[in-house]
Amino acid sequence: MSSPDGPEPIEEPMEPSALLHRNGADHVEVLRGDVVTVPTLADIPLPAGSGPRTLALIPYRQIAERGFACVDDGTPLECLRIRTAHTVATADMIASLPTTPPRLTGPGFDLSDEEYGKVVETVLRDEIGRGEGANFVIHRVFEATVDGDPLETARAAFRNLLTGEHGAYWTFLVHTGTRTLVGATPERHVSVDDGLTMMNPISGTFRHDGERGLAEFLADPKETEELAMVLDEELKMMAVVAEHGGQVVGPYLKRMAHLSHTEYLLAGRGSRDARDVLRETMFAPTVTGSPVANACRVIARHERRGRGYYAGVLALLGHDDEGRQTLDAPILIRTAEISPSGALRVPVGATLVRHSTPAGEIAETHAKAAGVLAALGATRPRTPTVRPEPDEPAIQAALASRNDSLARFWLDQRTPGALTIPALDGRSAVIINAEDAFTAMLAHQLRALGLTVTVLPWTVPVVPAADLLIVGPGPGDPAADDDRMNALRAVVAGALADRRPLLGVCLGHQLLSAALGLPLRRRRAPYQGLARDIDLFGARRRVGFYSSFTALAAEIPGVEIAADADGTVHALRGDGFAGVQFHPESVLSADGISVLSDLLPPLLSPVISPATSG
Repeated sequence: MSSPDGPEPIEEPMEPSALLHRNGADHVEVLRGDVVTVPTLADIPLPAGSGPRTLALIPYRQIAERGFACVDDGTPLECLRIRTAHTVATADMIASLPTTPPRLTGPGFDLSDEEYGKVVETVLRDEIGRGEGANFVIHRVFEATVDGDPLETARAAFRNLLTGEHGAYWTFLVHTGTRTLVGATPERHVSVDDGLTMMNPISGTFRHDGERGLAEFLADPKETEELAMVLDEELKMMAVVAEHGGQVVGPYLKRMAHLSHTEYLLAGRGSRDARDVLRETMFAPTVTGSPVANACRVIARHERRGRGYYAGVLALLGHDDEGRQTLDAPILIRTAEISPSGALRVPVGATLVRHSTPAGEIAETHAKAAGVLAALGATRPRTPTVRPEPDEPAIQAALASRNDSLARFWLDQRTPGALTIPALDGRSAVIINAEDAFTAMLAHQLRALGLTVTVLPWTVPVVPAADLLIVGPGPGDPAADDDRMNALRAVVAGALADRRPLLGVCLGHQLLSAALGLPLRRRRAPYQGLARDIDLFGARRRVGFYSSFTALAAEIPGVEIAADADGTVHALRGDGFAGVQFHPESVLSADGISVLSDLLPPLLSPVISPATSG
């Protein structure tokens, strides 16, 4: 509770503590305690007792816990073990903070606009153009030296953010003794409360610089596709941590002082330990890319330096009054880190997609840094320039129209058993994960149709018996001679030789196509995050693609092919096998569940005794 005598003073030197203002609150939470460093997320302390118990600063390097690549810069996982917690009215907190403007010396980005633009060009050409993923987030760092007391600078910046920024999910100041973080992050990464797990994919950036209007932004295909891609990627995570996957709510427009974003909310019931939820959701595609595993490799290749706490999370863990775990974890973006010596870093990144341009992404990093840099005195606060906006009903209609071509499977409340197909009910399926968590979403769809599903990594030495084998999607060139592609080719060849019912999806489809004798080629332009209508064996279907390669149609006895006029293959089927180049599980595939409902029953009828192969 707020003190009746006004805000409590913050001691100097300041003990380990945190000041947190959550969106919509009329108070600031004041947390004090001691700091411990732990090696893994599982080691984050979570003692018994109601209320907030631990505030964890999770660096980007923890993503190595999932086996993903990163440049290890040694940034520690620090935990504030909360000893006391109380609140102070926001107005009282503002009154207690210094009004002296922060002063910085030697300000500038570590990569110039020209250097950053060259990195953008390289990633677009060499990574997205070659099928390594749909989108990647590449960051650069604003650096400076604080002129004066670093802690006073952080406190002044916190005041400026409280008074000058709006729409932030959390505005915060965290001091551990070894570092101070201050920022205003727009994005919830993940939260757990009352058994409900929620995520908040945000993407699409409307800069308040007057260069274009809001209506133009909302209608921009690049911005729409960018949000849909991160929605897909976070649905993959929700498919792992929520019992029935995530349900999509939105989209919404999040307005901040210098820019606005479009966002969705995802919700699903779950019972996992909060630390396990954190681990399975490291880290958001809005700060890495998709698919996440390969995005981490791309980031390491092109950034060639550690990220510190950028793209990590600030996680507040505790228990509710009934003893259930709680978690509230915003992403560490729009955040300044200040060392005791006064070295200041403000990392910012841009999401690169197939429509990106270097100039656009350079401007995006400047816009994203603007709020915290203004709070730090690095730039003069400016009055945003915004063209006349459409009225609110028009804005809401434009946002709602984005869902018109998305998959209702993920948008609507799903009644258990409502989609079950008798021919599939009780049958078993094994999905081979080729390094794309789309397999988790596919598993939920298959379970909704009545199948019992097991997901296994491509490294599994022996593929167990099941009624249906699915070789799933994954990044990379299907013609590559590497361990992953060779193992997947062996699985496909074994299934065909044993006449084992087989479905290939995206990469799995490409490998199946090659095994059947169809040539493969790189697409002239990447099909990353692209939804379109196709003719699928005589039916018109709306489906979503994430691919840079395709099979080309050819006459093969016993193989029926669905292709464009130029021979680009969308799908194929034959006796006991089928393949689809698109992703039926994607939120972009409005007809995805219908495609599976049509393709799968013929694969499992008549019943063919499965044989074990490896």
